[in-house]
Order: sequence, then C-alpha cells, then structure tokens
Amino acid sequence: VQLQASGGGLVQTGGSLRLSCAASGRTFSEYTMGWFRQAPGKEREFVAAISWSGGRTSYADSVKGRFAIFRDNAKNTIYLQMNSLKPEDTAVYYCAGDPRSSMVVAGTSSSWGQGTQVTVSS
Repeated sequence: VQLQASGGGLVQTGGSLRLSCAASGRTFSEYTMGWFRQAPGKEREFVAAISWSGGRTSYADSVKGRFAIFRDNAKNTIYLQMNSLKPEDTAVYYCAGDPRSSMVVAGTSSSWGQGTQVTVSS
C-alpha cells in the first residue's frame, strides 16, 4: 500500500492535533499500522501501533494517556489524536504499515508515508 500522512502543524504546549494517514490499496484492512516520529538530531522512534482490526493498540511510554491511535478501514485511513502536546513531541511524524505486526513495531514496515511536521511551541 501507499501511505500519505497529513495533519501536522504548529501548536502551543497543551494543545491538540489529529494526524491522518490515508492508504491506497485493497489490502489496507490486513495491515498492522503504526506511527513513528523523528526529532532533529535523534533517531526515529516508535509512537503507536494498531492491529488490522483496530482491536489492539500499543503506545510508547512517552505518549501513553495523551495520544490515541485509531483506524477506519472503510476509509483506508488511520489517525493519531494527540492531546496535551509538549515541546518534546516536536518531530516529523511518519505512518507505516505491514501485514506483519512485528515488522511495524520493529520499525521495519514495508510501507511508509512521507512524514508530516508537528511543532509544539513552549
């Protein structure tokens, strides 16, 4: 599948943003999907993942309780709702997907979106 991320922007500390990742391809509903982020000078890190059905989710400790990942298979789209944003959340956010959930969590998905910039001002 091909992925297109959107929804990034500039927000103040404590604000919210919702990222979207639209997928093309008939097999999207079979894919585990995830969000990753990369801040300047840092390695890319896992943020959240969701199973093909949406029944299972996982989060990095740094975003638990603040971010929520969900999907709409009818729209071939996943979302990342980000609340209580902090300056340390500033990064380029990428969506990723793979039929194998282990690959998504490991950051070695077969499909990646182009990234969307999120900037949180203090």
